[in-house]
Amino acid sequence: MDTEQLITEMKGHRTDDAQAMSAYLRNQFPFLGLKSVARRNIIKPYFKEAKQEARALSKVNPDTPIIDWNFVQECWQQEEREFQYVATDYLNDMQTYLKKDDINHLKKLITTKSWWDSVDALVKRVGYLQTQYPELKETIIEWSVSDDLWLRRVAIIHQLSMKEATDTQLLTRTIMNNLGSNEFFINKAIGWALRDYARINEEWVKNFLRQYQTELAPLSIREASKHINM
Repeated sequence: MDTEQLITEMKGHRTDDAQAMSAYLRNQFPFLGLKSVARRNIIKPYFKEAKQEARALSKVNPDTPIIDWNFVQECWQQEEREFQYVATDYLNDMQTYLKKDDINHLKKLITTKSWWDSVDALVKRVGYLQTQYPELKETIIEWSVSDDLWLRRVAIIHQLSMKEATDTQLLTRTIMNNLGSNEFFINKAIGWALRDYARINEEWVKNFLRQYQTELAPLSIREASKHINM
């Protein structure tokens, strides 16, 4: 995959939407003005090539590292926010090639140029690794008490959409480690994680809310109980 050519092509498609897109994220990052459909149309042939190369390499040696972390880092270093989206799109497409040690790469991304858009786009990659390598639960627990709020957010919501495979003990522990937080993104995450699991086990979530109602932030309770009758 020609990283330089992809970057040049992306930068050649700037639009007048850049200012509004930047404003949506409180002007923390400059944008090219590329909406998701346009961005994905540009990267589609590049990722097709990358996946073909990945399949060929894995057939020769399944243990060969496949993820091109140099490409990911190059995208993360670019000023315009769309390049971070390209990196998360790439990791989404290449998820099955992630290895245990790649958790360290994901941690670096989560804690660099951090905001909800890039962090939440990496959540399911962390969840995938945790299910493939159960020993990473200890890492998740460590993240849940980190000084970095984005690592704590990921620890809380990394099991989104896992349905019956949700580890409720791990969910409970990551939430309990963050009770009393005044951080909006933490309390929102707690509510989101509980609301998501309520689709599968409403009674469990109801009981959790009753048990910890005096300790949970009002925002967390409000988010968690949106679709259940208390």
